[in-house]
Amino acid sequence: MDIHLHRTYFKEGTNGALFIHDSFFGFCIELPWLENRRNVSCIPEGAYILKARYSQKFGHHLILENVKNRTLILIHPANDALKELRGCIAPVTCLSGIGKGTSSRSLLNKLVSKCYQAFDRGETVNLIIKS
Repeated sequence: MDIHLHRTYFKEGTNGALFIHDSFFGFCIELPWLENRRNVSCIPEGAYILKARYSQKFGHHLILENVKNRTLILIHPANDALKELRGCIAPVTCLSGIGKGTSSRSLLNKLVSKCYQAFDRGETVNLIIKS
C-alpha cells in the first residue's frame, strides 16, 4: 500500500496532505525544512517503508525505516509541530495554521488501523513524500 504525503513548506513549519489509493485521507504537520538537521527539521522528501511501533507514550503508531542521517522518525499524534515534534510527522484532522492542526489522535488511529490491516495482508506500506 502506498501513502502519499504532499508537502507545502513555510518558514514556520510544513503542512501536508495525505492520500491513500489516490483519495484524500487527512492532513499532516511537520517542522520546517532546515536541511535535515536533527530535532529541528522535517526529513527529506523520498520513499520510506512504514512499520508498526508501540510505546507507552504514544500507544500504537508508525516508524519510518532508513531515513538518511536520522533515527526514530515516527508518525505520532501532535497538534503543534514546533512544540511537540522533533522531526517526526503528525497526522491532523484539520489544519489550524502553519505546522498546527487539530484532532491528531483520531486521524492517527485511522491511519494506524489502515496500515495494520495492510500489514496483516502481508503488504509493505510505503510513505512517499514530495512537494
